[in-house]
Amino acid sequence: MHDLTGKVAFISGAGSAGEGWGNGKATAVLLARQGATVYGTDITLAAAEETQRLIAAEGGTAVARAVDMTQAGEVEAAVADCLARFGRIDILINNVGGSAPGDPVTMSEEVWDLQLDLNLKTAFLACKYVIPAMQRQGGGAIVNLSSIAGVRILPDRPHVAYTTTKLGILGFSRSIAVTYAKQAIRCNTVIPGLMHTPLVEHRLAKQVAGGDVAALIASRNAQVPTGRMGDAWDVAQAVLFLVSDEARYVTAAEIAVDGGLSAASR
Repeated sequence: MHDLTGKVAFISGAGSAGEGWGNGKATAVLLARQGATVYGTDITLAAAEETQRLIAAEGGTAVARAVDMTQAGEVEAAVADCLARFGRIDILINNVGGSAPGDPVTMSEEVWDLQLDLNLKTAFLACKYVIPAMQRQGGGAIVNLSSIAGVRILPDRPHVAYTTTKLGILGFSRSIAVTYAKQAIRCNTVIPGLMHTPLVEHRLAKQVAGGDVAALIASRNAQVPTGRMGDAWDVAQAVLFLVSDEARYVTAAEIAVDGGLSAASR
């Protein structure tokens, strides 16, 4: 079940922001465990190499490459390298992203532009260069990562650019899914909720909790109907289903991996 033997997965953001399991890292390892060959990119080479090392230690095949996914030339070169090595790309996971706080008045134009590049342009560029390969080989599966921030707005903590881009990912995915459906290219979206990944300790605790990690974790757990945050493996399992042959009739879909939080917020 969910056998990916013989398939090649191009995964952006395949490293992790710190020790532990980020969404991209867990997804890369899980797909490799199911037989996929992984081509993992990250802005930080060491992070991608750590994922590569873990996959190799389990007997899998992986390549690590430092890529700034906001730069067209770097993305095009990485896709070309993957195709030169393995001859095909069956799976594309767009996992690059990050948030910056602010509303339209307080946010600078520079931050706004950077957020659009990081959260939307990265997915656009990857699709731009990977989809032609999928067309030539007769199909493929794309999963874009959104966020609960795209469908749930907190009035006391605005992230106007992040919210806009993560909602935009939903439309982006639907457009690709419908455009390429007859060419056997599927495109779906995973919407993570409040997840306990290294970003909680390494960035969010400093931004919103004055460095009090325990208080932030308790607060985030309390918001979720299930009583706890999810983790990167929950996201990875959803991605695995969507790229597998078992999901062959699933396209233009959105899977919320959020413990019921988005439903409880309506």
